[in-house]
Amino acid sequence: MNEDKLRSVTRDLRKQPPRSPREKLGGFVIAARMVDKARADLLGINGEYNFYPCGLGAYFWKFTGLDAMKFKEFVGTGAGDEEIDRWIRENATQKDALAIIKWNNEMIGLRLCDLSDQVQEYFETYIPQFCKPESKVKFFFDVYDVEEGVL
Repeated sequence: MNEDKLRSVTRDLRKQPPRSPREKLGGFVIAARMVDKARADLLGINGEYNFYPCGLGAYFWKFTGLDAMKFKEFVGTGAGDEEIDRWIRENATQKDALAIIKWNNEMIGLRLCDLSDQVQEYFETYIPQFCKPESKVKFFFDVYDVEEGVL
């Protein structure tokens, strides 16, 4: 790990949230958020945010075929977003451009009712408690963006 280089590119998640899951890196939604969480986790400044395991990240790892620990190891080199973008594109098993576009759109448009029963039950109490106003939550990604003040 290159701690000095890593510090220069890391958000302190105790003070500000990671990027929106809507923000793309390597062509994939969720990726930029995973980078922010990995960087902060490596430096112990992740606050309430977990890099792994992470329910949102699970969608990303499954679709891209990337190994979360290898991803975190590369992020630990202090690589900037451009380098990580390149690494994701080179290492993701999913290379089909149309499949990636469709997956990104599916993730962005994923409704709460499309989530597993367990996640829906969890969000039943989570959303009213942490997402203000809860009426802004229409899609899965909205949970994060409303809670973190992006929406």
